[in-house]
Amino acid sequence: MVVDLAQLKAALLKLLKEDEEFRYAVAGLIGLEEILRRLDRHEELLVELFKRLKRHEEELVKIWEELARLREDMNKGFQRYDQLFAEVFKRLDRHEEELVRLREDMNRGFQRYDQLFAEVFKRLDRHEEELVKLREDMNKGFAQHEERIGGVEKELAKLREDMNKGFDRLQRRLDALGARWGVMSEKAFREGLRGVVEEELGLRVERWTAYDGEGKVFGFPSEVEVDVAVKDGKVILIEITSHARAPDVIIFKKKADLYAEKEGRRPDRLIIITPYAEEDAKKVAERLGIEIYTGGD
Repeated sequence: MVVDLAQLKAALLKLLKEDEEFRYAVAGLIGLEEILRRLDRHEELLVELFKRLKRHEEELVKIWEELARLREDMNKGFQRYDQLFAEVFKRLDRHEEELVRLREDMNRGFQRYDQLFAEVFKRLDRHEEELVKLREDMNKGFAQHEERIGGVEKELAKLREDMNKGFDRLQRRLDALGARWGVMSEKAFREGLRGVVEEELGLRVERWTAYDGEGKVFGFPSEVEVDVAVKDGKVILIEITSHARAPDVIIFKKKADLYAEKEGRRPDRLIIITPYAEEDAKKVAERLGIEIYTGGD
């Protein structure tokens, strides 16, 4: 049997229009199919959703595991820092105790130094008082010394005046001896002039003798003699000769050096007394700080 499609459609449409029960049945069939199709899609979506949920659950498990490890590490870290802070607080406690002891020691030290400084200031006050007294005594002593020095200077001036007068008289005697030199021996001249020096200058002349083992004076070991006079504590070396040459002056200076070495003090004055002194001898004597008194001056 061949069914005409057009007739079939027309019949169906007529049934849908005229037969309410048929129409509802068709509508129900059509809605159920749509629902089934939608349910299939929903099922697919649910499957995909469950897959995603499963992945999320797996990720959440990993996150929870990571959080657990993190919590464990954090707790370990807190424990470690708790231990560190406990040690720090212990050290802080020890430091505070040490600071307390240090403050006590420092206060005791300050008290001790306060006492020491008080004693020092007392002693300084006493020293200042002593210095004032010492200054007063020193000023008095200086005044007395100035008076004594003034007296000594006056005595020295008188002594210088007396010695100058004596040298003037000695000069005149030298002139007289020079005129008589032709008939006198060197030794007689020296002895005679030594007596004149003692008489006119008021000096006690003594012969000083020493052995020059190193030959400093004459260049070979020998006995060295020189006249020595002491006046008011001053040592005067005197060389009396009939004729003074430059080498004689140099030898006299070497005798003075030997005297200083042997006696431990240098002579205060070096004097050569002679009726005649060569010009070279006078120049050398001036350079060496030696006084020459001659009959021609």
